[in-house]
Amino acid sequence: MTKLLLCGCNGKMGRAVTGCVAGRCDCEIVAGVDLNTESHAGYPVYANPMNCMATPEALIDFSHPSALEKTLAYAKTHNIPAVLATTGYREEQIAAIHEAAKEIPVFFTANMSMGVNLLAELCKKAAQVLGADFDVEIIEKHHNQKIDAPSGTALMLARAVEEGLDYEPTYVYDRQAVRQKRDHHEIGFSAVRGGNIVGEHEVLFAGHDEIVTLSHSARSKEVFAVGAVNAALFMVGKPAGLYTMADLVK
Repeated sequence: MTKLLLCGCNGKMGRAVTGCVAGRCDCEIVAGVDLNTESHAGYPVYANPMNCMATPEALIDFSHPSALEKTLAYAKTHNIPAVLATTGYREEQIAAIHEAAKEIPVFFTANMSMGVNLLAELCKKAAQVLGADFDVEIIEKHHNQKIDAPSGTALMLARAVEEGLDYEPTYVYDRQAVRQKRDHHEIGFSAVRGGNIVGEHEVLFAGHDEIVTLSHSARSKEVFAVGAVNAALFMVGKPAGLYTMADLVK
């Protein structure tokens, strides 16, 4: 049975991961990390991962970008894989993740859902086929507590589209600030925040007299929890390097 350390264990996603693992027989959470050190699931919770007394074989991080430095330091010190499921990292933090992957196995993706990663592949294919004849717009919807916009998943989908194009597009986030016609080489983003929307992403390819729409709707946080746990089990025993959902589904 694989032993896991869960960072951000008392947050909404942390609780979803805890519930997911409780129903499995191939892994267990041996400790958690959270600023709120309340233990509600039978395992000890530490404010600092370096104080953890357990011996996990992998860690899952659903905490906050500000915790990245300590999370990576712990993983490198104990030479265990890190599954980074937090979003909203700054560019310098992403660079730090790539550096850490030279020492330890790191699983890093903007979205832990299998369906979303399939959507990204479909977006790349659509861009290759439809090309410069279609304008691309991405609409993403999340709950009213989400801080970053556009979402990490929306940016991931934009990069997938970009891979399929034969030109380098410009990302446009705020049309209110730009009083001009849409440039043909743009990828536009629209962010909706409201209620308890788990996560919805829609990619529009708008051409002359036709529109192609690719979309994904997450109905609960469980889909991301399952993906993160599967990623952690997959990573045990892997050599140092940067891994994504594409590696998991091969």
